Amino acid sequence: MCDVAALGELEPTRSFEILLGSVDKVKAFVNDMSRIEGDAFLCVGKYVIDAKSIMGIFSLELSKPLRLEIENWKEEYMATLEKYLNHE
Repeated sequence: MCDVAALGELEPTRSFEILLGSVDKVKAFVNDMSRIEGDAFLCVGKYVIDAKSIMGIFSLELSKPLRLEIENWKEEYMATLEKYLNHE
C-alpha cells in the first residue's frame, strides 16, 4: 500500500487498483486526473508518482495494475475512474 502521509495526506483519501495498458489510455487518464481537485498519486512499491504527470506515468511498468490514491475524495469522481479500474 502506498504511504502518502509523508506528502501531507488530507482526508478523506480513497485507493483504487487501476490498469493503464496503452499510450492512449495514459493520455486520457492524465486528462481526466487534471479535472480532479487536489492531489492524486500512483503508487508502485516504494515509488510515488504524481497521477497528473504524463512523464511520471510513462516511467512506470504499465502492463501491471497500479495503485491510485486520490486525496479529498468526492463520489462524483467515481464516474471518471470507472473506465480505468482493474476488474481482474
